[in-house]
Parts: sequence; C-alpha cells; structure tokens
Amino acid sequence: MYGFDLENSYTLLPDMFYTHIQPTPVSSPKILVYNHPLSKALGLNPDELDSNIGAEIFAGNKAPAELQTIAQAYAGHQFGYFTILGDGRALLLGEQTTPDGDRFDLQLKGSGPTPYSRGGDGRAALGPMLREYIISEAMFALKIPTTRSLAVVITGDPVFREAPLTGAILTRAASSHLRVGTFQFAAQKGDIKALQSLANYAIERHFPHIELSDSTQATLMLLREVIQRQASLISKWQLVGFIHGVMNTDNMTISGETIDYGPCAFMDTYHPQTLFSSIDRQGRYAYGNQPSIGGWNLSRFAETLVPLLHEEQPVAIEMAQEELNKYIGIYHQYWLQGMKSKLGLFNQEPEDEALIKELLQLMEDHKLDFTNTFVDLIKKTWPEVDGFHDWRQQWQQRIQRQQQPMEEVLSLMKQSNPAVIPRNHQVEAALESAVSQNNLTPLHALMKALATPYDHSSDKEPYTAPPPPSNVPYRTYCGT
Repeated sequence: MYGFDLENSYTLLPDMFYTHIQPTPVSSPKILVYNHPLSKALGLNPDELDSNIGAEIFAGNKAPAELQTIAQAYAGHQFGYFTILGDGRALLLGEQTTPDGDRFDLQLKGSGPTPYSRGGDGRAALGPMLREYIISEAMFALKIPTTRSLAVVITGDPVFREAPLTGAILTRAASSHLRVGTFQFAAQKGDIKALQSLANYAIERHFPHIELSDSTQATLMLLREVIQRQASLISKWQLVGFIHGVMNTDNMTISGETIDYGPCAFMDTYHPQTLFSSIDRQGRYAYGNQPSIGGWNLSRFAETLVPLLHEEQPVAIEMAQEELNKYIGIYHQYWLQGMKSKLGLFNQEPEDEALIKELLQLMEDHKLDFTNTFVDLIKKTWPEVDGFHDWRQQWQQRIQRQQQPMEEVLSLMKQSNPAVIPRNHQVEAALESAVSQNNLTPLHALMKALATPYDHSSDKEPYTAPPPPSNVPYRTYCGT
C-alpha cells in the first residue's frame, strides 16, 4: 500500500556501530511539505503517504516495517578537534530498495534523544528542517551529489532554545550515512576486525566493482574511489559558489554526497574568503579553503585505513600518502574542466587557466556577483568595470579559435551556469513566511524556481537578484 521495501543491512556490522532505539512519540504530527517526485523515485506511494498516516510514520509514531530503528555511532574532527559522536537526534528507519534496484537510507532527523545526544533533547526546529529541505533539493537540481529530503513533519510539540520554537522532523534519503567519522570511530576503538568489516561493507554498498578477495588491494581501491568522489564533489561546490560551512569529518560521506545542511549558504559577491557560519570564527571552512579542507579530511580517512593497507605500518603509510598526493591534481582537473564549461570552452589551451583566474580576480576586485557574472556572459550584458573589456576580448578570441559554433558555445554555458541558486535572502524570506506566518506560498514558489536552475527563461528573473546592500553580514547557524 505504502511502497516500503525496507531492510537494515547496517545491523550486520558489529553492534559497536549502532544502538537499537525507538523514536520518541510526538503529540500531533502533520505533514508540512512532502516530496512527491522523490517519493515516486524511491518506490513509495505519495498518494497514501502525503496523509495523516504518513505524518505518523515520518514523525516516528508509527513503524513503516517490522524493523528496529537504529542510531549510528561515529566520531569526527570538529573544527580540527577529535571527538566521539553519533546520531544525537536522528534514527535510521532502514534502507529502501527502489524500483531501479538502488538502495537509500531513510532517516528521521529530529526524532528524539539517543545514547549519543550528549545532553541534547534530540529534537529539531521547523526553520532548520525546512532549510535543509530547500537547499538539499536545490543541490539535487544543480546536479550535485546530495542527500535528499522526503518530508518535513511538524510535531505539535515545541522545542526550547533561546525561545520556544515549532518542533519538526525531517525525513532524509541518502545513499548511505557512512562517514569519514564512521571509519574514525572504528579506528579509535582499535578493533581491526570491526574496521575490516566496515571497509568491506562500504565497498559492497558503494563500490561493488571492487573485488574483496584481496583485502589489501580492495582497501587501496576504496581509498582511491573516495578521493575521486570527494574531489569531484568539492569541485562542484566551488563551481556554483556553495559553502558547506561545517566540513567536519563527520559531515563528509564515503559516497561523495553532500550531507548535513547546517550553516551552509551560497555566495553572492565573489570573494575566496567568504563564509557565513556563526561558529566558524577563524574562517577554517571559508569558500576558498574548501578544496584544501577536503584533502585534510581525506588524510584523516586514509589514517583509519593504514592497518588494512599493509601489515608493515611504514609501507601502509607510504601507500596511503601516494594516493593522497593525487587528490589536489584530481580536484584541479575537475574544477578546471568545470570552469572551462562555464566559459563555453570545449578544447584545451595552455592559457585557459590564466584566463579563468583573471576573470575571478576581476570579480573579486569589483565585488561582482559570482552566479550573475557568468549569466551576464551568456546574455552579453557585460559588467562595466575596469579591465573587463580587455578580458572579454581575450575570451572571445579564445572562443573563436575552437571549432564549435557560437550556438553550441552558448548551449554549453547554459548547461553549466545556473540562472538561479538558493539566494540567502530569498531562502530566509521563504522560511520567515513559513515559520512565522504559516504561509508556504513563497516556499513553494522558490522551490519551483530552484527545480530547473539551468532554465534561463524570463520567469526566473525574480529569483536572480542579489541581496540589497546591508551593513550587517549574513550569518547562518547550525540547526538545533
């Protein structure tokens, strides 16, 4: 009836990795937003689940299957400092097998306290849950690997922060919730057998082409695959001006999906040191630092695999370092190819990178909007700033030296440059309307625009404007 086809292969791992626990019931759940396209893709029945019964399921009041929900254990470096963590306000319902045979975790976020809550109430407020719904679905439309949002349920119970807030639970879908921090948790325990089990599970779940018969080679291939996926992912963030805000190792997935949309935001005015997070006082996770932090996180992942790579530690470390040394080059190639596509360049010339960096420097010097500058190139509405005329001539000459006609150049640029992104001021306006006024119309209108970001039609224009000038810097906060 509902379409659930759930199992929980994660419980085949040693029980140190999870705890069986039931959601804490809520008083009067109600579905506020439900993702019908995602529901269908997962093989669920939206007509049945976008209902009072669905609200009970996605609030944790009613079990969708005869499975015990679990909270996962993991560790992580948070702003560079190691700590033991876990799902402090989330529970895994199970793994849904789609009609295409794919497997997705279904997780309730805000479902109540767990053994890993560290004194927290395990609950979530409506605003941050709607924010994750908006941004994660926008990232999916931007073709950036991401966890996705299936539903937001209001619970009928307040959560208490600085003031009472409307309680809510988000249902999240992910290829898995295996994190760099999951491997750090296993390594910290010093249980090599459990660590090997986790590595094998990750391979079978995400990289089934890797043969497990040679465990050393399989571990090396796992490291290579994760490096590739993280390099690709972070390059995609950079290409659209996305700033994650909290790239702790517990927020970096083995699958290469963006996860945990806390203090994230999109850059308007281009500057490499742009950051929005209220808790990132040192700028560790600023836009320009994201590629290097990705490498740092991957080093932490590689450290966990050392016992599995070779019985002699110096040899294992050398093997890991050899793979890590390739990361920045892999990332750079992804980024360079993406930037060339944004400029309509099909082939490669030695001066391409200099041309790209000169444009970025002009954007920084003149405080130009990152997204709109590339769209202006498509529209031929050139910025009237010093130095841009000379750069434009170089770019046009470069385009003329390739074989593709201008029609194909513009098509590539439109496919590579979103007309709309989740502008921070527009997201905040939609959230304010939904949370404070119980009016979802602005949110639905924004979501409709964000669903087709590469459609450069005139109806997108209301969502392309940068924010009005302000003396107060925009700040984001971890959703609690």
